[in-house]
Amino acid sequence: MNRNERDELLNYIYTASFALDDTILYLDTHPTDKDALDFYQKCRAIRMQAMKEYETHFGPLTEEGVKATNKWTWIEDPWPWEMGR
Repeated sequence: MNRNERDELLNYIYTASFALDDTILYLDTHPTDKDALDFYQKCRAIRMQAMKEYETHFGPLTEEGVKATNKWTWIEDPWPWEMGR
């Protein structure tokens, strides 16, 4: 994957994260809304899949994505916000 694809995937993750966070806020006040619960599950799955794809190609986005077998890989690649450098 090239840099443009990396940026597009990162923006997709940001969008899915925003939708997920917004749905969580709604569910805080409407905890039994079945449609919102279904939408939450959908957004969560989309975000998880996109993050998995990103981490496969570009490295970890969060500490949970670190593959710490024989060294700490968190610092190997540029951070997502350092892409423009």
